[in-house]
Amino acid sequence: MPAGTSSGCAGSCVTSGNATRSDPTPTYAETDQVHPESKSLSVVFVCTGNICRSPIAEKVFVQELERAGLADAVQVSSAGTGGWHIGSPADERAMAVLQGGGYAVDHVARQVDAEQLGADLIVALDKSHRRALRSMVPEPDRVRLLRSFDPDAPEGAEVPDPYYGDDDGFSAVLAMIRAAMPGMLEWVRENR
Repeated sequence: MPAGTSSGCAGSCVTSGNATRSDPTPTYAETDQVHPESKSLSVVFVCTGNICRSPIAEKVFVQELERAGLADAVQVSSAGTGGWHIGSPADERAMAVLQGGGYAVDHVARQVDAEQLGADLIVALDKSHRRALRSMVPEPDRVRLLRSFDPDAPEGAEVPDPYYGDDDGFSAVLAMIRAAMPGMLEWVRENR
């Protein structure tokens, strides 16, 4: 995992969904790693800084897997496309909405790495993440928008970034994530 960067995200950021090829983060295709064969599936949730949307999605999905008796079937993680917050906890508002929903709140932000790019399913929270991630993996169909698992969401629906908004934005994000969980559990059942 690359070292964190200063504000201004010089050298390791993805902006407007276009991967900066001077970005030191290796693509899955550029590494010698092969996703290890195992009984477990791997799922990674990816947003911008890994402090708001993707940690919420990770914690909700882990709890839903436990409730469904599928926790042993899936390795779950989350990451950001950028390295601005590496090593930081989740945003306080994200932790508050998780805690209020009865979810775990432990989290340390990380930037997406080669191991995560080898996941069976890479779940992007918005189209810019999907675009960036698809450019980093040899099988772009493994990258899907989270809301594509919600049958009531319009095609191409995104989970908006609540970072610059108020607490209500985090509650809305949690609701969108929860709505996608039945579809994600179905994906696990079909692919394990």
